[in-house]
Amino acid sequence: MSTVEKRWLKNYPQGVPHEIDFGGYTSLVDLVNENLKKYANRPAFRSFVGSSEKALSFAEVDQLSKQFAAYLQNDMGLKPGDRLALMMPNLLQYPIALFAAMRAGLTIVNTNPLYTAREIEHQFNDAEVTAVIIAENFAAELEKVIDKTQVKRNKVIVVSIGEMFGGFKGWLINFAVRNLKKMVPSYNLAGHIKFKKALNKGNASQLKMATGGQLDDVICLQYTGGTTGVAKGAELTNKNLLANAFQVEGWIKSANIKEGQERILTPLPLYHIFSFTVNLLCLGTSFGACNVLVVNPRDLPAVVDIMKKTQPSIMTGVNTLFNALLNHAEFAQLDFSKLQIVIGGAMAIQKPVAEKWKKVTGSTLTEGYGMTEASPVVSVNPLYDEGRIGTIGLPIPSTEIRICDEENNPLPLGEAGEIQVRGPQVMKGYLNRPEATAKTIIDGWLRTGDVGIMDEDGFVKIVDRIKDMILVSGFNVYPNEIEEVLAAHPKVLEVAAVGVPDPKSTEAVKVFVVKKDPSLTEEELRAFSKENFTGYKKPKHYEFREELPKTNVGKILRRALRDEAKQA
Repeated sequence: MSTVEKRWLKNYPQGVPHEIDFGGYTSLVDLVNENLKKYANRPAFRSFVGSSEKALSFAEVDQLSKQFAAYLQNDMGLKPGDRLALMMPNLLQYPIALFAAMRAGLTIVNTNPLYTAREIEHQFNDAEVTAVIIAENFAAELEKVIDKTQVKRNKVIVVSIGEMFGGFKGWLINFAVRNLKKMVPSYNLAGHIKFKKALNKGNASQLKMATGGQLDDVICLQYTGGTTGVAKGAELTNKNLLANAFQVEGWIKSANIKEGQERILTPLPLYHIFSFTVNLLCLGTSFGACNVLVVNPRDLPAVVDIMKKTQPSIMTGVNTLFNALLNHAEFAQLDFSKLQIVIGGAMAIQKPVAEKWKKVTGSTLTEGYGMTEASPVVSVNPLYDEGRIGTIGLPIPSTEIRICDEENNPLPLGEAGEIQVRGPQVMKGYLNRPEATAKTIIDGWLRTGDVGIMDEDGFVKIVDRIKDMILVSGFNVYPNEIEEVLAAHPKVLEVAAVGVPDPKSTEAVKVFVVKKDPSLTEEELRAFSKENFTGYKKPKHYEFREELPKTNVGKILRRALRDEAKQA
C-alpha cells in the first residue's frame, strides 16, 4: 500500500482527531438505537407548512419508527436485505421511514421524487426495489411504470404532506395542497396503503429488531451518474456511513457547539447524499441536533420565514441557495446572532457569494467537497476564518488525498492532476457493475474524475473536471443520458449535450441538434424534454446545426462545442 505524506495534518483545527474511532459500533442501526434514547427528550425534527408547525422529539421518532418497522416486517412481509425506495421531499415521514427500514434490516434506495417515469423504471429495476414509500404528489408518475418493475401495488405506501400535523390542521394542509394548489395529480395505485394507517397498524404488532449486520454489509444504494450516462448504484456500507458521520462530527467538534443543543437548517433534500449523511446521520442522529426541515427550498420567502422562526445555529446548503437568499429583500433583516456554522457542498462556492455571506450574516461560509462514492464528504475547510476561499479545504480525519497523472502515478506538489481519495468512507463498489467499479477504485484509491492541485499546506483546489459531467445546482447531469433520450425523438438526427455557464445554477444544459425532419421546432423538443427529464436535467438552451464536429472516427467533439458555447 503506497504511503502519502499527510501534510494537511499540521493545519488541522485544534481538537480535530487525525483518525476516527468506530467506538465499538458495527452497524448504523446500533448508532441510531443508542442516540434516539440518548437524546430522547430533545427535539429531533421540526417541519413547517405555511403557518403550521409540527415537531417530533427523538423519543417520538424512536417510537414511531419502531411501529413503522413492525408494519414493514409483519404486515408487508419485507425481509432483511429487501430493497425499499424512499421517494419524498423533506417531510417528517422521511426519518421515521429511514430508521424503520434500518431497524427492519432493509436496504435503503434513496430516490429523487421528481424523477420521470422513465427514470423511476431504470432505478427501481437496477436496484431490484420491491417496495416504495412515496409522497402522493409524485404517485401518478410511479403509476405509469409500476407494472414494469418488481414493486407490487400492495407494497406501495403513500405519504401526504399534512398527515403528520394531525387533526383539522393536517386536513386543512392536505385540502390546500390537493384542491387549491392542485399539487397532487390524480393516480390509481389500487392496493396501496396510507402512511398514517401503516403507522397505526404497526403499533399492534411486535417488531423483531434487526441486528444491522456487519461493518461491510451494504445498507444503502445511493444512485449517481457515470460517464456512460447510466445511473449507477453506489453500494454504501455500515462502515462507509458510520465513518463519514464520525469524520464530519470530529471536524464539527472543533467549533464551540454543544451536543443535543443545536438547530440545523436542512434545505437540501434528505435523499441527496450530502444532506443524508451530514444533516441527518451526523449532526442529527449522532450529535443530537434538531433538524429544521425545509420542504421546498425554492420557496425563498418560506425559507426566510423558517429561519426567522427557528434561528438555526448550523446550516448547510449549495451556492445557488446562498446566493438566492442574499438577493432576497428580507434576508438581511434576520437575526443571525445564533448562526455559527454554515457549510456549502454539492457544488463550488463562488468567492463573491462567500464574501457577501460573511458581510451580511457575520458567519463564515465554509466550503467542503465530496461525492456519492465517498458517502460523500472527502475534504472541508477549517470552520470560521481559518479556511481558504477558493479551495475545497483539507482531507477530513482518516482520509488521504493524492494528485495523479493519467497512469495513476502520484504527481509532484503543485502540479495539476486527478484527485484520488482513500479512506473508510469510500464505497464498496457499484451495484452489479464490476467493470465500472474496477475503473473507479484502483488499489483502494477512488478516482474522482476531478482535476486539482494540492499546495504545501495540504489545501486542495479544483481546477477542472475530467468528465463531461454537467453540474446543475449541485446535481450531476450526464450528457450521454440527455443525448440518448433526445435522439429517440423521431425528428432528431444527431444531438450533443454540453454544460454552459449559468449564473443561477453554476451550469445549464445546452443541446446542439441536427434535424432529421426540417419541421422540428424548439417547442417540440422542450415538450419532449419535460416529459422525459426531471427539472434539473432539462436542457435550457437549444441550438440547431447542419452538422456537429467529429473526430476522424466519427465521435462527436463535445469539448469543441462546449468551448464555443462558453466563448459565445
